[in-house]
Amino acid sequence: MRRLAIGWSIVFAASAFLLQAQEPVKVATDPEKAGPDYAVQGEYVGETADKAKLGAEVIAKGNGSFVVNFLPGGLRGEGGDYAKRVEGTAKTEDGKTNITTKDGKWTGSIASGKLTGKNAEGQSFALEKTIRKSKTLGEKPPAGAVVLFDGKDASEWKNGKLIDGNLAGSDVASLKTFKDHKLHLEFRLSYMPFQSGQGRSNSGVYVQHRYEVQVLDSFGLKGANNECGGVYSQKEPSVNMCYPPLQWQTYDIEFKAPRFADGKKTSPAVLSVWHNDVQIHDKLELKGLTGGAALKDDDAPGPYFLQGHGGQVQYRNIWVVEAK
Repeated sequence: MRRLAIGWSIVFAASAFLLQAQEPVKVATDPEKAGPDYAVQGEYVGETADKAKLGAEVIAKGNGSFVVNFLPGGLRGEGGDYAKRVEGTAKTEDGKTNITTKDGKWTGSIASGKLTGKNAEGQSFALEKTIRKSKTLGEKPPAGAVVLFDGKDASEWKNGKLIDGNLAGSDVASLKTFKDHKLHLEFRLSYMPFQSGQGRSNSGVYVQHRYEVQVLDSFGLKGANNECGGVYSQKEPSVNMCYPPLQWQTYDIEFKAPRFADGKKTSPAVLSVWHNDVQIHDKLELKGLTGGAALKDDDAPGPYFLQGHGGQVQYRNIWVVEAK
């Protein structure tokens, strides 16, 4: 009986190990540990049989389920038309991911980094997974720039914390303050397939701790003022350039502070933003402070603030060029 009991203990232990090993990934900061759904998720681009450009966004929703957007013209920022998208869903079973569109007129499947199928006209298409990189990714600070984070330490930030050599977006503020300037910043979203909306890798870049440019896993969404690239509650990005999570992305920001005379505002703050080297705001006149602002609406210099929400977003290569 003792041997039998020991045998069952081994069986139960092995079963527990298998269940633990099969536990779906709910949060990942390392692509190598993100699980099989992450390998399927991403951007795909190619052509139909008649040489028409076609892009696709495949967004992981957990447990082998995906949302799919087919984009005529290619990927966003490169001619892809989100307004004319064909929406669908996908499911991974037996190692193959099959796609069904809402209108039932498209068919497709994903395997080994390739997405193939037929559109509503019966034309075949072949797309390949691509990992895009911003042209300003890794850009070095020019002479005279104020370097806020170079990967060595977090000494330029109040309550700064490092994670894997990157700066955690965990409610940290720069010790230096700025007025008119240009900013370069790189960020990486965590992979959170079971979350949605504002719970999906949330942070924010606050210019002067007054004006928030939202950071969020908005890959595959339309692009609203509370999504990635939006000026929170004021203006949506002209195009949603959010890459899939765990890919490094860039914000390049030009900022002109508001002007005051005799205690009254004579001109508003003006903001231009490039997300992954695509301009999404062009000399936007800000209506005032955004939600969460810590400073009052005046012309005093202010710090950069990286919003928390559990440190879901990591940052690197942050520098500022002040206007003369």
